[in-house]
Amino acid sequence: MKTLKITLISLFTISLVGCKKDTQAINNSKDSLTAKKDSMAVPEIYTEYYGIYMGDFAGKGMITPEYGEEYEGEVYKKISLKINRITKDSVYGQSLVEGNQRPFRGVFNEVSKSFVLDEPGDDKTDGRFEIKLNKDSLTGSWTAFDKSAIKAPTKTLKLTKKEFVYNPNFMLSKDNDLIDWENPKDFVEKYTDEETGKTETFTASKNRVASDAVFKLNASKQKLTEKDLKNLRKLDMEIIKNSVFARHGYSFKKATYRNFFEQTDWYIPVSSNVDNDLSPMEKENVALLNRFIKYAEDKYDSFGR
Repeated sequence: MKTLKITLISLFTISLVGCKKDTQAINNSKDSLTAKKDSMAVPEIYTEYYGIYMGDFAGKGMITPEYGEEYEGEVYKKISLKINRITKDSVYGQSLVEGNQRPFRGVFNEVSKSFVLDEPGDDKTDGRFEIKLNKDSLTGSWTAFDKSAIKAPTKTLKLTKKEFVYNPNFMLSKDNDLIDWENPKDFVEKYTDEETGKTETFTASKNRVASDAVFKLNASKQKLTEKDLKNLRKLDMEIIKNSVFARHGYSFKKATYRNFFEQTDWYIPVSSNVDNDLSPMEKENVALLNRFIKYAEDKYDSFGR
């Protein structure tokens, strides 16, 4: 019985070793196939067309003037199309509008130098780009897959190739408009007639306005202190903070910040998340600014458009 037991154990051990060798052989075979597949990668073509194309994305929409009633007109947004890869059969890239980043895939017609690019289709904002290349420009149209899901299911594009560069020296210009037109606030004010002495109240709509502090403090180049921030307006600190993200090509969802940075010639949105691109000092400054923004107050004033 003892001899039989030893024999069975030996056979079981041999079986395990055999199975292990078979598994290793299968894995080695898989690795070989993967390596072979990688070595046969589809070649890329027209790499000179790779890059970021940025410009106007226009469609019908309702426009609200400062005075008078709403009317339908052409509403312009900014869009970035980034072409990452072109092969004989496919084009890969992404679109970026108002913080909404969507991948696309399509084809390139070598004869007409035109692209047909489809976003995934699992979001109501997805659609098809049909655009033509002319030197460093792209022009054409975009059509929503679900035309009933959005207000302007068809839009036109006019884009120019841009080169994104991170530069910590980028700042808003003193010629830029520093008024937040997106968040007007109503204030009740009093007016006293000097002749009659009668006092009346009226409602005035005012907008937030930033100070020239936004031209002096650069959170990408200097370590900010509490002393630097304690007397600033809330909008000042929001601009100083978001200048950091704008320099890294962040695509803002909030129109307030888009309006500020789209006035510059250096702002090129390339991603909806740039958190990992910030330097350690920039991250510390953003954290400090967030603390102060939470309790800061705004300066409001009256402006005409």
